[in-house]
Amino acid sequence: MKATFYGHFVAGEDQIKIQPTLERLHSFGVKSILDYSVEEDISSETAERREMESCESKAEGSNVLERYTPQRKFADRRYQVSGARTYFYVNEAQCEKNMETFINCMDAVSDATKGTGFAAIKMTALGRPQVLMQLSEVIYRTRQYFTQVTGESGPMMFSDINTDVFEKRFREENIHTDNPAIREWLDNMTYDTKGLIHLFSWSGLIDANILLSDLFRVPNLNTGQMEPIISALTTEEEEMFKNMMRRLHTIFRYARERDVRVMVDAEQTYFQPAISRLTLEMMKKYNQEKAIVFNTYQCYLKETLNNLSLDLEQSYRQKFFFGAKLVRGAYMEQERARADELGYEDPVNPSYEATTQMYHDCLEECLRRIKFNKSFGDTQKIAIMIASHNEDTVGYTVNKMQDYGIHPQDRVICFGQLLGMCDHISLPLGWADPELRKERDK
Repeated sequence: MKATFYGHFVAGEDQIKIQPTLERLHSFGVKSILDYSVEEDISSETAERREMESCESKAEGSNVLERYTPQRKFADRRYQVSGARTYFYVNEAQCEKNMETFINCMDAVSDATKGTGFAAIKMTALGRPQVLMQLSEVIYRTRQYFTQVTGESGPMMFSDINTDVFEKRFREENIHTDNPAIREWLDNMTYDTKGLIHLFSWSGLIDANILLSDLFRVPNLNTGQMEPIISALTTEEEEMFKNMMRRLHTIFRYARERDVRVMVDAEQTYFQPAISRLTLEMMKKYNQEKAIVFNTYQCYLKETLNNLSLDLEQSYRQKFFFGAKLVRGAYMEQERARADELGYEDPVNPSYEATTQMYHDCLEECLRRIKFNKSFGDTQKIAIMIASHNEDTVGYTVNKMQDYGIHPQDRVICFGQLLGMCDHISLPLGWADPELRKERDK
């Protein structure tokens, strides 16, 4: 196999054996992303059983949105997915092993690339996926609650609304804002001089200072009582979430020490709101001096531009470095089938052309903000990876960089293709000087 497809697509089995491939590519101006490629070969029945067990809470709960509940028909997340690695939760010990694997991969990246490389991780490899599903539902319900209280249907971050609006509405509903619990809730909102950023203190959550069940509570407009916006969690499940946060902190702290950039892969839409929210909070903590943590944006989804714009705005207002990887996406058939089965709106763009337009719109949003930052001498505040094998998209990016006055030496745009694919795109980019990465397995 090493003389055929394995040798074509895989750099090597370990840190020593990948070196010749990395050095050969580097001679052409092409740098590296390392992705650990070992994946457990399990049956569909085993995958289904593991997924259902790991996504169902042992706590009694009700009124959970069906979109954010596990579905046996789609429990094998490998269904019609060929380009994305899938992890199924086994136990906490396995998550610890996955963390060590990611750390070992960062060592390989650091040793091989001398501070210029990337590593990739998946959040579902690092903890119980049920919590990601519940947090995604929290984000959805938070948006609903914000609209219910303020009447604003647009994004909270662009609404210019402060806590005074909430206090006014509560008084209209005869809710006493001097109630200690409500006062504390109002005081703990995340906001700046422009208005609200988040209703909840996510930074306290990722630092494990607050329990999920304590944080995600809101005043009921009918009763005035503080009520949970998240379905119930057991003490064990709360501890599992803390474990996931500890693993993420360990990875990003080590990445910062080793000068390795880490891309958090995108996953299914019932996990992704939580993954993106947690990744942004990790950016806020670890991207204070440079972009270490990168989030991934799947441009085949209708909401990608809106989500990217909000995340860019948060990074600007909270003054941290922003890293993004733009991809088309890996779960289209699965997402459409699940939406059709459960009766919610298809989250996927209606056509290939619409996805291409979304990709280009997201790129331009990033370039526009990079140009803005550059005008104030803060060029590297945003870093973008164009992960695409599409020759037209790569050419479009190069042309738009010129239009926006963004140069290769600014080191804010890089390109990524898989090892063994699209060398006719990769090598000219490497010769021309833009940052070019080949993603390779080991």
